[in-house]
Amino acid sequence: MTRFHSFRLLPGQDLLDEIQQFVVARDIRAGVVLSAVGSLTHATLRLANHSSYSEFIGPFEIVAMTGTVSVHGSHLHIAISDGEGKTIGGHLVSGCAIYTTAEIVIAELMDVVYYREPCPLSGYNELVVKPR
Repeated sequence: MTRFHSFRLLPGQDLLDEIQQFVVARDIRAGVVLSAVGSLTHATLRLANHSSYSEFIGPFEIVAMTGTVSVHGSHLHIAISDGEGKTIGGHLVSGCAIYTTAEIVIAELMDVVYYREPCPLSGYNELVVKPR
């Protein structure tokens, strides 16, 4: 069974923090971002193969966002474009401020639970899927 959640974020809110608060408030144990559109005034991303964060001053359009969400931890990637269409993407972290809106749709998977556990191969907490 799948349940769908749709919500809108407002100017000034933090994209990742608000998504995670939404997930916790609704006790979503396994979910996937189906759609995310909107804009940012500021973006903070962890770029590929970097250990530190990069900051970008907008405005930006959110052109894509994908990933898994859970009360046990989420993993999201985002692509944003500037006024000239230049696009950059990376790992979504706190520090992405909504400009005008962000419209988010999450599919909640009711038969599994997503956990994050240390992985000796990657060095990160990685997805572990267990039956509900």
